[in-house]
Amino acid sequence: MSKITELFKEQPVIIDLGIESFQEELVEQQVQATYLNWAPPGRGKASILAALEKIETPENLEKIKKANEEAVHRIISSQISLIGYDQAINVVPGMTKNTILHAGPPITWDKMNGPMKGAVKGALVFEGLAKDLDDAERVAASGEIIFSPCHEHQCVGSMAGVTSASMYMHIVENKTYGNLAFTNLSEQMSKILRMGANDDSVIERLIWMRDVFGPILRDAMKLCTEGIDLKHMLAQALHMGDECHNRNNAGTTLLIQALTPYIIQTNHSIEEMKEVFEFVASSDYFSGPTWMAMCKAALDSAVGIPYSTVVTTMARNGTEFGIHISGIEGNPWFVGPSQKVVGPMFAGYKPEDAGLDIGDSAITETYGIGGFAMAAAPAIVALVGGTIEDALRFSMEMQGITTAENPNITIPTLDFMGIPSGIDSLKVIQTNTLPIINTAIAHKEAGIGMIGAGITHPPMEAFEKAIIAFSEQL
Repeated sequence: MSKITELFKEQPVIIDLGIESFQEELVEQQVQATYLNWAPPGRGKASILAALEKIETPENLEKIKKANEEAVHRIISSQISLIGYDQAINVVPGMTKNTILHAGPPITWDKMNGPMKGAVKGALVFEGLAKDLDDAERVAASGEIIFSPCHEHQCVGSMAGVTSASMYMHIVENKTYGNLAFTNLSEQMSKILRMGANDDSVIERLIWMRDVFGPILRDAMKLCTEGIDLKHMLAQALHMGDECHNRNNAGTTLLIQALTPYIIQTNHSIEEMKEVFEFVASSDYFSGPTWMAMCKAALDSAVGIPYSTVVTTMARNGTEFGIHISGIEGNPWFVGPSQKVVGPMFAGYKPEDAGLDIGDSAITETYGIGGFAMAAAPAIVALVGGTIEDALRFSMEMQGITTAENPNITIPTLDFMGIPSGIDSLKVIQTNTLPIINTAIAHKEAGIGMIGAGITHPPMEAFEKAIIAFSEQL
């Protein structure tokens, strides 16, 4: 019997390259069918194909390969330590008393979404720059306030990312390459400034953090002269079930364990120290900002490597999503629209209540944890939705758009595979595969706060703009 005849006597296996519902209908008819989510590179756009043609010469690809290897070497080899805490006005480059830092790429007051406007107004009241929230609306629109992205001041900020002069910051040092990174302290979860809430309870908490929490952490770290090794602690946390973006149960335990011997040696009262420990125990998110600053410090060491297509920033302001690419001169922002976040909502809220994707916390995925390391934290699906199989698949899929694995930070459930590291913007365009991000969801209106968590992606438009710009400088 010929091979052709054998073929027609066997049960066919169909690969659907078109609409996904075609595959679903075939399966319902007991036909074995697989859906392949495929599109031509650059989604077939002429401008992208022209850019790829210019980029993908043997000579350029060899230069890109070597540059990306150097970028990822810097990211992976960076030894990062927490070395202190202090107020933003004392340590953040360019901070002034009337400066408000925010998450994501640059944005003006009139274009900010509800959560960011709510956080800005709360910060203005907290700093005494406005009498109340109504007055804060006037001050914010007056032109008296300097609005600037956290990322342009060596900072990162969760969700709205709003950071003001008297807020206490982590001080994180890349001991290998000498650069610093900063982020403010966790207010813990739900009704908090970074989610857009700004009532009296939020302001009172910020005042306590300024007057008690921050000074205790500052004084504790003055006693810890060697600093706290964050990369080693991060590796431990992943082995204990965290992905260190939205699940921080282990990381928070490890961090407060490291801080406690120094906290109890400070001159603060037992009652104040008790308040600090109770506050940290109120939520597992205490270490979340710490990992953000760690990732920022590592990734900043890879900025400015000629010919590198590695992504060094992913950040969103609730209106736009922006990225930076290592080898593009001037480190410009490339932006597209912020996306919806799909996931479970808290009781009483619906998807239409949600604001769009917001925050600098995608710096964790840029480094290779968070959504990229969900296989290390299968319990995260209870918060962001999906299944354990999804968590495993996400980590495997991200290998396809990254440059290397980080051998220092591994995922036990994937046979100790290193976290996927060094997002390659060229591979994103070539494969039409976007980075995966898990994140919290803030209500679209100011003053309410967190209403859920889920999964999202950057807009492809940002990567398309970046790859065109990259091709133009070759």
